Amino acid sequence: MPLLEISHLGIDFGGLRALSDFHFTLDQGELVGLIGPNGAGKTTVFNIVTGVYQPDAGDVRLAGKSIVGLKPFRINRLGVARTFQNVRLFGGLSVLDNVLIGFNQSVAHGFVGTLLRSHAHQIEEHLHEQQAIELLGTFDLLDRLHDPARTLAYGPQRRLEIARALATRPKILLLDEPAAGMNPQEKIDLMNLIAMIRRKFSVGLWLIEHDMKLVMSICQRITVLDHGETIAVGSPAEIQENPKVIEAYLGSPEPA
Repeated sequence: MPLLEISHLGIDFGGLRALSDFHFTLDQGELVGLIGPNGAGKTTVFNIVTGVYQPDAGDVRLAGKSIVGLKPFRINRLGVARTFQNVRLFGGLSVLDNVLIGFNQSVAHGFVGTLLRSHAHQIEEHLHEQQAIELLGTFDLLDRLHDPARTLAYGPQRRLEIARALATRPKILLLDEPAAGMNPQEKIDLMNLIAMIRRKFSVGLWLIEHDMKLVMSICQRITVLDHGETIAVGSPAEIQENPKVIEAYLGSPEPA
């Protein structure tokens, strides 16, 4: 049974078909890419999987159970985390507090325990802080632990966003254009970071990205969307040679 299984997924926006009969599977530990021209429907897929949009057709199953119709926070608690095209951090909070927010979705002491600062609450709070510090060490952010998140440069902000997503203890991590706005060295660092995440955290990774060098270098398998339809699925080598993919990115040649 795949960790994530999508079948016959479709959605319209105002009569415009944004996604049509989309199929996909992801297993634990896999690193898979989703590519396509702007407006192809890539982020729409992520929005459906995470409960932001409700599909008009099809199903999304996590470990065999449908998650269609669930609220985003419930889908997150079941094990699906994501990052966004534009970094979304709590800029006024510290680097540490941003990651602690990720741990909050798994607290066990409840509202009363928090309010009264029970012994159980204090123990759990301390444990989460230690885990957050360890996570920030993995992402090379320990020296900025107490700095406001907004004071970080762009690359470290991206790392912090991914660290916060991992703090929710996901089974699947969706990365929406993580290399957007990065310089060449930051992209190399990101490739190494994604490889480390796959190795250390054993999560299924699903990546939307426009940087083809990055995608072709790290992904095991790639799905290509164009105008909401799947035009190719295969290994990086197969995708690079696929005529439909070349046409979608470069356009059809004009007749002589």
